Amino acid sequence: MAEVFRARRERLRDRCVATGSAGALVSRPANVRYLAGGAPPGAVLLLGPGSDGGDVLFCPHAPGVCATDGSPDPGLRIASLPSSGGDPAVAAAELARTGGTDSLAVEEHHLTVARYRAVGAAAPRLRVDDLGLAVEQLRIVKDEEEIACLRIAAEITDQALGELLESILVGRTERHLALELERRLIDHGADGPAFPTSVATGPNSGRRGHRPTDRRVGEGDFLTVCVGADYRGYRCEIGRTFVIGTSPAEWQIELYDLVFAAQRAARETLLPGAAYRDVDRAARQILHSAGHGESLAPLTGHGVGLEIDEDPQLAPAAMGKLDACVPVTVEPGVHLPGRGGVRIDDTLVVRQEADGGPELLTITTKELLAL
Repeated sequence: MAEVFRARRERLRDRCVATGSAGALVSRPANVRYLAGGAPPGAVLLLGPGSDGGDVLFCPHAPGVCATDGSPDPGLRIASLPSSGGDPAVAAAELARTGGTDSLAVEEHHLTVARYRAVGAAAPRLRVDDLGLAVEQLRIVKDEEEIACLRIAAEITDQALGELLESILVGRTERHLALELERRLIDHGADGPAFPTSVATGPNSGRRGHRPTDRRVGEGDFLTVCVGADYRGYRCEIGRTFVIGTSPAEWQIELYDLVFAAQRAARETLLPGAAYRDVDRAARQILHSAGHGESLAPLTGHGVGLEIDEDPQLAPAAMGKLDACVPVTVEPGVHLPGRGGVRIDDTLVVRQEADGGPELLTITTKELLAL
């Protein structure tokens, strides 16, 4: 894997050279991990000019050996701050200055104003440029090692959800079910949940990002679950809707079939070259034509990887087109105030038609089950 991380840093270095920056200071945690392989919390990466030998991972001081989030590239030089403390970003800027670097690109979108000023004060003669979203753009297309981690995260999530569905649900609270799901993720090998697990019942069901409450599951309720595992830093997402304790009512079947049709339409567009907004439109126009346009979420899906919400954004005004090996979610939903609703959410990888089209990672059934 060391060659993979070096190759990623070289691609970023090429971008820096093309924009006139001699080096880069990467501070956003997911970006540091992507380029360095792993780092303790608060670490930053200094990308030097020329060869890989100028790249340094700056770590905050901690007694003994710093626990890392992943395994850092052994080819990286690692510098720990002294016990008196300090800011790794400031230390990196000072090293860039003493090393003769005349310009440094920083992630302005991540640094606070105070931190940005401290970096400038540490190296007053250093020209500070904006690195922008250069690393985030590199992260959009995943290599097969990354996709393998996402595939395992999806398998873990499917296992945890499947086990929950085999247990007794009536009378248990949303909060209890969410905690049990997260415990099951860890039992099956996850490093933790990819995001706060959402369990919603009855009138809460179908709400995007619903935080579990003490409401108890009742017969006839819709139950929507949105959960995902974090495996070696890579995060997936699955959302499903079920009916509790009885056969679904007619309105529940109709609403479920509508959201399922919208989700299927969007999934079928996931091919290289498809515009982001066309994927969104495929789902949105079905739900809009059924009279639900005003209450729809601002997007139909998004990228996943080292963060649960990455580019691309599958939204009406999104610019850009899909590439192969881009993992995304497709997650349309409809919520009827006072009644509840439906969410169906999958993680897929964009593949060429010759390779079988989009690869579905989350395989828990999408049948409207009565549990």
